[in-house]
Formats: sequence, structure tokens, C-alpha cells
Amino acid sequence: MSGIQNMSAVLDMLCPMHVMISRTGHITHVGATLRKLRPELDWVGARFLEVFALKRPRAVTSIAHLRESVGIKLHLQLRDAPATELKGVAVESGSEDALIVNLSFGISVVDGVRTYDLTHADFAPTDLATEMLYLVEAKSTAMEAWRKLNLRLQGAMIAAEEQAFTDTLTGLKNRRAIDHVIARALERDSQFALMQLDLDFFKRVNDTLGHAAGDHVLQTVARIMVDETRSEDTVARLGGDEFVIVLPDVRDVAALRRIGARMIKRLEVPIPFEGSDCCISASIGTVFFEPGSGADMRRLLDDVDVALYASKRAGRGRQTFYNKELRHKLHLPVHAGPDDDQASVIERPSSG
Repeated sequence: MSGIQNMSAVLDMLCPMHVMISRTGHITHVGATLRKLRPELDWVGARFLEVFALKRPRAVTSIAHLRESVGIKLHLQLRDAPATELKGVAVESGSEDALIVNLSFGISVVDGVRTYDLTHADFAPTDLATEMLYLVEAKSTAMEAWRKLNLRLQGAMIAAEEQAFTDTLTGLKNRRAIDHVIARALERDSQFALMQLDLDFFKRVNDTLGHAAGDHVLQTVARIMVDETRSEDTVARLGGDEFVIVLPDVRDVAALRRIGARMIKRLEVPIPFEGSDCCISASIGTVFFEPGSGADMRRLLDDVDVALYASKRAGRGRQTFYNKELRHKLHLPVHAGPDDDQASVIERPSSG
């Protein structure tokens, strides 16, 4: 084996991404790994500077300049696509003024491996790139496991939060949730309506037909209330047979009267349960929040409770809109503030 052949064999083992260049700038030998980057290229005989573009040092525009840059770190790029960037260093071979340029991917080794489907066999046995690739792969595996775990934790947190704000019997929002909804509506200081609904004769159902019948009635009531409200409205069960509805951006009293009348009418239809009919009705109190009124959650809930109480006192199966006059009639303390509109009591709709 000649000296040049022997050197080539050594370089192929130690530097699988090297290029041997003649004094005229032609490639005379190329490492196996570098050859894999352009398997269709006829490497031997090609001009080095026609295959590679030297980006730094910028002064290197000829083989003579390259010879003057021996020992200096080179930044190169393959001219054709994909334009892979490489790092390199040139050394003199010691025979016939030839140069050897040893190349590497540098920190872009991961991209290089993916682009050209390289394996550990394409690197020198002592090249730390293989260890780095292992670490990158291990990190990727760990990050993917962490991502999946994080998604599961987020899902569990969302489920737990949803459960904390949901009434388990009816699937409606619960008291904790409605507090948040009202608080947000007050912060926005925009008009909304608050309705409180209490079932009439519900205790009689529990006492005569049992709690299973009562649960069935509550679930049916929940479905009816959702049916009669908009998707942007919030329906909640406070507990027992008490319900609340928050209706944002509602200014039409007539529309609220229609909603209340429809719910009362539907709830007065007997609800079948195991061969028996559960007969109930509903009393409703309604209050408007006016922007700039300064009313807080405690006052709103107190006012709507007064309106509900007025419906109960008036004979049940009714909807009452709150105003201060109700407090005079019911001998309750009156809030300080501007006068409200006159109360209006909706007559009990026929159950036909």
C-alpha cells in the first residue's frame, strides 16, 4: 500500500468527513460520511470551491487563500440544496502541496443526522457526536414523557376544577361557580339580569314518593331551565330546590317575562316517576343590575331573594321583578339609592 493510500485509509477511520485537495484545488479523496451527504456527486475531480462555499474567513476565495488559512477555523456551506453548514480546519498533507480539510456538523449535528439519516457508524469511534446524539435522544424521550405527563396533569386539574364548580346531581353549575360568574359580571359593570327560582310543592314530592323521585324532579327541572335559556346564560343549582340564572346583556323586561312564564308553565306539567306523577310549580324572583349602580353581589342576592319571597307570598307559580316598593310591602329594610321601577308580578300562567 502506497503512502497516500495508507493515509487515506487512516483518515477514513479517524476523519470520515475529510476532503483531500490537490495543489490545483481538485478533490482527490473524500471520507465515506461526507460522501453520504451528496451520494450523487462525482466527488473525485470536482473543484473544492465549486462544491463548498467558504463563509468565513471571507478572504478565502481561492485555494491559495485556503492554503494561507491552514489551522484557522473555517465556516463552509454546501452550495446545492440542502445548503448544509459545516465547520472545518485545513492542514497540509506534507506531500505534493496537497491539503486536507477535516469537516464536522458542529452544533448542528442533530439536524445533520436527521437530514442525511446518519448513524453512529458514520462518525469516528472517538467522536463525541455519538454521545451527544445519545444525550439528545434521551432528552427528547424525557421531554416527550414530561409533555405527556403535563398534559395528563392539566387534564386532571381541569377535570377537578370543573367538578368543583359542578352540581353532581343535575350537571348544572353550583353555588361556588355562580359566585364567580356574578363577580365577573359585576367587574365588567355591564347590564345583566339575575333570576332565582324555587320549586313549589317539592317537599311534598320528597315526603310522598321519596328522595329518588325528588332527585328525578331536580334533574328534569335542570333540563327544562337549560332548554329555556341561551347558551351564554349560566344556570346553577344553589342546593335543595333553589336555582339561579345569570342572563348577561339582557335589557328587555318582556323577554324575561316570557322566559319566566315558559319555565313555570313547563314545570307545572306533571313529571312521571315509576308510575306516579310528581306535581310541582315554581316561584321566580328577578332583579336587574344597572351599570354604575354600585350594587354588589350581596345586595343583588338579597334583592332577588326579596323578589322570590314576594312571588311565594303572592300565591306561588309567579315571577316578580324587584323594586324597593316590595320591601315596604313586605316590611323589609330598604336600600339607600335611586328609586327603582315599579314591581310587576306576572300572573300565574294557565297549565293547559
